[in-house]
Amino acid sequence: MIDYSGSYTDQYQLTMALVYFKKGDSEKRAVFDYFFRKNPFGGGYAVFAGLDDLLNVLEKLTFNEKDLSLLRDNGFPEDFLRVLKDFRFRGSICSSREGDIVFPARPVLRVEGTLLETQIIETLLLNILNFQTLIATKASRMRMVAGDRNLLDFGLRRAQGPGGYYASRAAVIGGFNATSNVRAGRDFDIPISGTMAHSFIQSYDDELSAFRDFAEVHPDDCVLLVDTYDTFKSGLPNAIKVGIEMRERGAILKGIRLDSGDLAYLARESRRMLDEAGLSEVKIAASNQLDEDVIKSLLDQGAPIDLFGVGTSLVTGQPDAALDGVYKLAWVDGKSRIKLSENRSKVTLPDRKQVYRLKDEDDYWVGADVVSLEDETDSEMMYHPFDPAKSMKIGMFRKEPLLGPVMEHGRTCTEKRSLWEIAEYSRSRLEKLPAEFKRFKNPHIYKIGLSDRLKSERDRLIDEWKSK
Repeated sequence: MIDYSGSYTDQYQLTMALVYFKKGDSEKRAVFDYFFRKNPFGGGYAVFAGLDDLLNVLEKLTFNEKDLSLLRDNGFPEDFLRVLKDFRFRGSICSSREGDIVFPARPVLRVEGTLLETQIIETLLLNILNFQTLIATKASRMRMVAGDRNLLDFGLRRAQGPGGYYASRAAVIGGFNATSNVRAGRDFDIPISGTMAHSFIQSYDDELSAFRDFAEVHPDDCVLLVDTYDTFKSGLPNAIKVGIEMRERGAILKGIRLDSGDLAYLARESRRMLDEAGLSEVKIAASNQLDEDVIKSLLDQGAPIDLFGVGTSLVTGQPDAALDGVYKLAWVDGKSRIKLSENRSKVTLPDRKQVYRLKDEDDYWVGADVVSLEDETDSEMMYHPFDPAKSMKIGMFRKEPLLGPVMEHGRTCTEKRSLWEIAEYSRSRLEKLPAEFKRFKNPHIYKIGLSDRLKSERDRLIDEWKSK
């Protein structure tokens, strides 16, 4: 795990915090919202991930001596450094549950505390939640097309530095089964899996000897890479020989891996040859620049692939590379706050808020969340956040509150869930999302609306600030 400390931030968080301190505003109470503006990958939803890691970091976050020395060298005054030396996050957080299905333009998480502490944690919060939510969503899309086939994270070597560590965790939340990342496996209790590289086979004078030695040392977990030289002329025939030899010793060849070429054709021919040799139990794994579109294409072509190893596109979140999550002030010192913009979609929502998921009498999601003031529970209508001409009656629907307390006074206040429990929760929530929102191409747009009182409060603040 990264050794997070107070310097894991952008400098402007500290330059603002210094002004708050010098002007006596540090202890004013503040509320910030975390939300994102656009679904990644052109999809219809996102999978919220990273919350547990964020809470763990916040519980221990301090400015150490190296941090303070750096800030001293950069001109920060000693009286402010003494405040940072004693800094602990003692605020509260209400959040969607990790693994839930979330949508743009509505709060996913709310932070409340002093103005100084809520400002200082912004960069850290965005860094953790934006990245893991992006990767979990990418993984979820691959899980949808892969069905019950195994998905393995192969991405560490292609990740942006230590991001690969957290990508492995997020991939499990999105539906992956295992990782090649040994450190992530250790820390997050993820099954680790790996076979061999081409270099292993190249190190031998002949391919068959390489396969035999690997099978001897790994009799219970032998997967042979068959395309180092020629898949059908040498790789697969040699794998079949080893598979038959292993059977004679009472062992089983677990699988073969295809890593290049026309994977659909290679998989079909490999399956035929393995079955004709009496090795129908041998699985076929495929890797090489896979993503959800390639996996779907392979399966649409009838490729008999049992396991997909995915690397670059998973851990880098291709093609989006980043989630546009933001952290915006909504309330401070007893007053609602708003950010205005010529672009109406960037006008923020003021005050403390709750988000409700609308469900019918049979508990099915109807495809809409309503954002209300925290103490507002009786809305009969919701209004489009950016188009005042659009509204929807909601009085007939059941309302599930989505933001619940996860941290109070700087301490986590929810029961710890394992990574696999989070992943199972995410799977169960995605099952509730109607199919039209899960399409890869032109998904239905999930509705987000404002309650009566929240809309009125936002309109009031818009008028107030425009008149100044």
